[in-house]
Amino acid sequence: MKLRKPWMIKTAGFLAAHLGRFWIGSLTFHYRILGPDVRPQTADPGARYIYAIWHDQSLLAPFQFASPHVHILISQHADGEMIAEVCRHLRIPVIRGSASRGGVEAVRQILRSQHLRHMAITPDGPRGPRRQFKEGVIHLAARTGIPIVPVGFGSHRPWRLHSWDRFAIPRPWSRAICISGAPILVPRNAGKNQMEEYRLRAQAAMDSLSSLAENWAETGRWPSEVSHFGPSVSLGKTG
Repeated sequence: MKLRKPWMIKTAGFLAAHLGRFWIGSLTFHYRILGPDVRPQTADPGARYIYAIWHDQSLLAPFQFASPHVHILISQHADGEMIAEVCRHLRIPVIRGSASRGGVEAVRQILRSQHLRHMAITPDGPRGPRRQFKEGVIHLAARTGIPIVPVGFGSHRPWRLHSWDRFAIPRPWSRAICISGAPILVPRNAGKNQMEEYRLRAQAAMDSLSSLAENWAETGRWPSEVSHFGPSVSLGKTG
């Protein structure tokens, strides 16, 4: 059922935010860093990053990246109203726009903002194709000069919706994994061919990190053949 009336969206957003806080708070999180530690809680105060997270994994993202310094880029489609309302209750700042709708205005907001340090974005949203890194995110990174940080999430035997992205809902009290990769800086003067090279690079990083996170969540083991350069952080319960 589509929620269109404002009071329905506000009520559903309030309930979803509080239920989500309890639900995700029951998980046991592990965070592994492949490269420099660029988490918003520990990043250099002068640094700015675009955290890229696949749409189907986005339920876990706010509970790891929620910060007054991290703005969530949410589409201007009607479905985005519900997500924006949930973010409001979680005190997560929002910028409305996407690569397909309102993108120019979103970039202008970013360039004008004196307080925005980081952004979180779903590079395959809001309509897919699933887990396909869109060129618009590469253009956004080039225009703003903000590096992209690829992030992969995984949870143990999640439920999946019958939606275009097969949206993942983690089981309560299960294991969840987050892995962040090295930042990808797209040159401001990158041409079309170079933009595509960076898009493919980001795609490969996202695919690799998501696969690692999902396999670790399922097996409970980090693959011995994969080296890591940063610390492994056991976060315990998120709540």
